[in-house]
Amino acid sequence: MTSDDPGATGDWPEGIPHRLYGRRRGKKLRTRQEKLLAEALPRLRYTDLGFAAGADALWFEVGFGGGEHTLAQMQANPNTAIIASEVYEHGLCSILSELIPEGAEATAPAPQRLRLWPEDARELLMALPEASLDRLFLMFPDPWPKARHAKRRFVHPEMLPIVARALKPGGIWRVASDDPTYQAWVTEVFAAQSVFTGAAPATQRPEGWPPTRYEAKALAAGRQPLYWEWSRAG
Repeated sequence: MTSDDPGATGDWPEGIPHRLYGRRRGKKLRTRQEKLLAEALPRLRYTDLGFAAGADALWFEVGFGGGEHTLAQMQANPNTAIIASEVYEHGLCSILSELIPEGAEATAPAPQRLRLWPEDARELLMALPEASLDRLFLMFPDPWPKARHAKRRFVHPEMLPIVARALKPGGIWRVASDDPTYQAWVTEVFAAQSVFTGAAPATQRPEGWPPTRYEAKALAAGRQPLYWEWSRAG
């Protein structure tokens, strides 16, 4: 396998469960959704970095949810290649429905600079070539608020070197969360490392950070999101 083969996952970190937690399926899919997954997704699925040839930069979004952030970044940065990862079928259908016209599920061309990864984002991060990413986004991840579930959080001491390996020196990792437990956890984890540098989080969404449905829900419920931007040292 080559270094950018998504099957080449390398050694799995001891402190992180190999099992992927979280939902893959929700309520029964409609016919249109089934066609999107069966006919459109294979053409947009990430296989290698060929789609990024000639791009200005390569970005990776972990857990894109409904896809609002990914689509907005794609529109605002047309010559940036983006890999967007999500395992929840309804989330995949949400972004595909915006990209693929109804009735053209089997024929509409894939966007030139976007590829989807419908599997565990951690596996692909370990398989990507070293220093291949310019940015990584983690927008409002599942907080896994119980202490015994901390190892399931994407922000984890064992994950930091994996992200750092994939990012270029000076590459950016953006994290947003509205959950107080996760916010405290992010602060604690990043305070105990030296691979990333960054300032205190912003309390208002910075310019260039597109909104998401999860942020809207948080604000409607009176929760205070925090927005971190970390830079890969070295």
